[in-house]
Amino acid sequence: MKDVLAIVGAVATLLAAMPYLVDIILRKTKPNIVSWVNWTLLTGVGTAAAYVAGEWQTAIQTFAVMIWVMSVVLLGLRYGVAKFTRFDAVCQAGALAGIVLWLALDSPAAAIIVVVLIDLIGALPTLRHAWIDPDEETWQTFVYAIVGPLMTIASLTAYSVESLLYPVYFLVINAAIAAVVVYRRQQLGISLYRHGIHETVHE
Repeated sequence: MKDVLAIVGAVATLLAAMPYLVDIILRKTKPNIVSWVNWTLLTGVGTAAAYVAGEWQTAIQTFAVMIWVMSVVLLGLRYGVAKFTRFDAVCQAGALAGIVLWLALDSPAAAIIVVVLIDLIGALPTLRHAWIDPDEETWQTFVYAIVGPLMTIASLTAYSVESLLYPVYFLVINAAIAAVVVYRRQQLGISLYRHGIHETVHE
């Protein structure tokens, strides 16, 4: 049963990306493909580290996230923008640092910790943007993205940094962004339906 939960959690994560991908096609959002390429690298490192640590439930979850961000990159080649920001430099350095620490310390946990810390840095501008311009975020994606890590956590048979850190982080950060968007829209009297065009560029 727990194996089924892990697989369903990964599928739920992939489905959570749909509203955002649709918004890209409808040109309601223009992703910065440079940043999303970096997120692909980070989630790739996280997936490999979890797999090597023997935490396949977490690995399949991070792999689903990697497929999600890769899909954004592919659509972004046509509908997005390409801007290299300071955050992109941090992402690249973080991915490299994670691999170096993993190899030097023989610790997949070290790589996962670095990936989560860098991802958190990348999420802070999104949280800020959600507070300032809540009408420019696809809040449905963040709500749906809560389901996958919840199921992954429920599927675990043992708890460790390698198995628990990323699903818990992914759950908390998506819940926080969704809560901010919904709260601010209600506070400002903005409809929960999206409109307009924005660029998801992090600096």
